[in-house]
Amino acid sequence: MESADDLGNLSFINEPSVLHTIRERYSQLSIYTYSGIVLIAINPFQNVALYSQDIVQAYSGRKKGEMQPHLFAIAEDAYRCMLRDRTNQTIVVSGESGAGKTVSAKYIMRYFATVEDPKKPKRRKVGTNPGAMSHTEEQILATNPIMEAFGNAKTTRNDNSSRFGKYIEVDLSRSPIC
Repeated sequence: MESADDLGNLSFINEPSVLHTIRERYSQLSIYTYSGIVLIAINPFQNVALYSQDIVQAYSGRKKGEMQPHLFAIAEDAYRCMLRDRTNQTIVVSGESGAGKTVSAKYIMRYFATVEDPKKPKRRKVGTNPGAMSHTEEQILATNPIMEAFGNAKTTRNDNSSRFGKYIEVDLSRSPIC
C-alpha cells in the first residue's frame, strides 16, 4: 500500500488502497486528498492550524498540485481561472450532515476576500490594526448570518444541519452591487 496526495496516482486503484491512503493521510492530520479535480476532505473534528493568513498567502498564486492538497488550492484555481478567462467559476461543496460543508464554504469565502490580485494595488485595510480585515473581507463575512438562516434544522447528528444545501454567489467585480 502507498500514500499519495492524489488518489489517481496510486499504483492500484481499488477500495482498500484508496481507504488506506485516506486513513494514512488523516492520521498525519493531512485532511485533504485529491482525486483528480475533486478534493476529498475528512473532518478532523478538532481545530487544526490550516487556515491562517500565512497559509492563504502560501497558496496565493500557486498552481494546484504545487503544494499539499488544500481547500485554498481549489479556491485559488477557481480565482485564477476567473481572472484569466473572465468567466464565472463554481466550487461544489458536498457531504453528509456534520461533514463541515458550511465551515468549508466560509473558508473559501474568506480566501476570496483576502487573496490579492497581483495586477491590482493592495486593498485598503479597515482600521489601523495591521491584522485588520479588508473592506471586501468584511462584506463577504457579513453575509454569514444570512447564509446560516436558510434551510437549517436540528438533527440527531448536527445542531445546525443544512437541509436544502446552499447556493452562494460572490461577485468580485469592481463596481458596487446595488
